[in-house]
Amino acid sequence: MDTLNHTHDPAALSWVPGAQGHQDFPLQNLPVAVFRRQGEEEAFRGGMAIGDQIVDLAALSSARLLTGEAQHACELAARPRLNALMAAGQPAWRALRHGVFDLLSSHARETTQASVRACLVPQQQATYGLPSRIGDYTDFYTSIHHARNVGRVIRPDDPLTPNFVWLPIAYHGRASSVVISGTPFKRPNGQAFPPGARAPVFTPSTRLDYELEMGFYIGPGNAQGNPVPLAQAEKQIFGMCLLNDWSARDHQFWEMAPLGPFLGKNFCTSVSPWVVMMEALAPFRAPVADRLAPEPQPLPYLEHPVHRAAGGVDVQLTVSIDTEATRASGAKPSQVSRTSFRHQYWTVAQMVTQHTVGGCNLQSGDLIGTGTISGPTPGEEGAIVELSRGGTAPITLSATGEQRSFLHDGDTVILRGWCERQGAARIGFGTCEGRVLPASGPTA
Repeated sequence: MDTLNHTHDPAALSWVPGAQGHQDFPLQNLPVAVFRRQGEEEAFRGGMAIGDQIVDLAALSSARLLTGEAQHACELAARPRLNALMAAGQPAWRALRHGVFDLLSSHARETTQASVRACLVPQQQATYGLPSRIGDYTDFYTSIHHARNVGRVIRPDDPLTPNFVWLPIAYHGRASSVVISGTPFKRPNGQAFPPGARAPVFTPSTRLDYELEMGFYIGPGNAQGNPVPLAQAEKQIFGMCLLNDWSARDHQFWEMAPLGPFLGKNFCTSVSPWVVMMEALAPFRAPVADRLAPEPQPLPYLEHPVHRAAGGVDVQLTVSIDTEATRASGAKPSQVSRTSFRHQYWTVAQMVTQHTVGGCNLQSGDLIGTGTISGPTPGEEGAIVELSRGGTAPITLSATGEQRSFLHDGDTVILRGWCERQGAARIGFGTCEGRVLPASGPTA
């Protein structure tokens, strides 16, 4: 795992105006994204966030202000997608982050500052693309609190499946429908089996839901047949983002007999544009939650003392809903839940190891979702199906007094994530947003 170094010093300052104390993108973060200027017919390329600015890594590469491995990594990051940078591995990621950190530091020479200033683009002028060319997308199911909450809706007497406490469960998602934050999507059509019915109906989803998740991108990858040991798993993780695995619960629950999700989840998955490198998260590592009786301990291939000591990550997360009525009134979106990624039963490293243990080959740029993130107490639920108890107890939105059992057309869901603790600079992930549009097709 990454260790603390000078890039985590909370006293480190940048010469970029607005970087100090920025709630998401101070000097200590430097996440990466793929962007281009709005309205410009120019290529996408990599960028790093600093305050409300973006360091254009294509421009920085051309300026040749970096040297050695940092310059080479910058050249890789200047491409339209970050797959080549992800494939380069930890030394290249670290060299780039440290090199840009030094250029943006208040200790940088004035001539250097002037050269880097020419490479800055205001975030307000940017439009974002997917960070990588995603070959495969896998979504896990790793929050025991979410599993129990949803399980009570489906199987009230036996909410937790026996395998949950033994292995990180996952399904193979649809990479083609992964979209960047801000992309609206249509309410999906499909089959559902209403309570008391004798036959299924074909209908737009009436139980549309969000899922508060994090995602992570695979780095170098592994050869087919070569599992990744737990002690090496984080070397495969380039960085983390916010992820919303939109779910049509009525379609999903009908089709999941006996196989896993299909149409209930393949219509859209939203990801935030900014990817926070694992090194930036070093100050916020947390012990893996103790397995208390009667839950079993992990099997040996999913256990390691270093991982147990700091395999978790304490990321604070919120979900807010912005409705048409909220926007019309000028009110702020209604926050409906807040939790932390540290509650997750299985960690990102364990997900990588489980994914590869049978010989599966992960590839650079692959996206993996952590599954819905829910905490142990009320108000920490990561999906509306939990908050509304399967739709039987509608929630009230604070901004307008509206009620929601599931999402309505026009609703925008906003995920936020950040890390903070005493003695460290707060860093964030920005937002992941998506708006529900009316369904199309023969039943709309």
